[in-house]
Amino acid sequence: MSDLADNHVNTRSLQTELTAKRDSGRKLLLPYVTAGIVPNWMDCVEAVIEAGADAVEIGIPFSDPAMDGPTIQQASVQALNNGITPHGALSELRTREFAVPLIAMTYFNLVFRYGNERFASDLAAAGCAAAILPDLPFELAGEWQEAATAHGIENVLLAAPVTSDERLAQLVERTSGFIYTVSTMGTTGERAELDNAATVLSQRVKAISDLPVIIGFGISNPEHAVSAARSSDGVIVASALMRTLLDGGSIDQVASQVSAIRVALDEAF
Repeated sequence: MSDLADNHVNTRSLQTELTAKRDSGRKLLLPYVTAGIVPNWMDCVEAVIEAGADAVEIGIPFSDPAMDGPTIQQASVQALNNGITPHGALSELRTREFAVPLIAMTYFNLVFRYGNERFASDLAAAGCAAAILPDLPFELAGEWQEAATAHGIENVLLAAPVTSDERLAQLVERTSGFIYTVSTMGTTGERAELDNAATVLSQRVKAISDLPVIIGFGISNPEHAVSAARSSDGVIVASALMRTLLDGGSIDQVASQVSAIRVALDEAF
């Protein structure tokens, strides 16, 4: 059952915290962890924070993750097979406090079934400061946005290389937390090289907004991160970390990957 009756409201601002760190000269690092991918997945969240994360994206598994490539899809399947549910993931998060903001990432079908109000309230109770719903166009997000705002949940929107100038301006007005800039057209996943479109898109966003601009999709190693951060305020790292766990690697190994990227960013900027 939901804890909606408690009417939870988040008081932590992802946007404020990320903007302050960016303004101090720090490049932002946002690792991703699939809830339930391993039984002690929350220890992984703690480990990537200790390794230098500025916020952590928590993937709430969905059976048909359209935006995700094969690695995150496999991570979601493994988590679902482990018995994780949206309410279960949020209930587990509620048992701990983390030193940086958490961002829930999932798909709107799940939120629709859960209920906008209930989901926003339970996110707040779980300590989440923001949410990413990549398949929900902002034109259709009115009810979700209203519920999210009422519970202090920031709504992070995605910008893609093909986003028109007009739509980009509308998107910037409606997003909060940061602007998630997609590095390339396609799904998430490890890549050998980053698409130059990410640089162009970051520059377009920075020309019209002071929100932190963070690049995701395909950031797999320190070199990628440094390259992407030259034109942006930071990076999201997801598939490369979850691949380590899927291949039987340890949480310490995931933390080492995050630490290596943190060190590279700090040394380069």
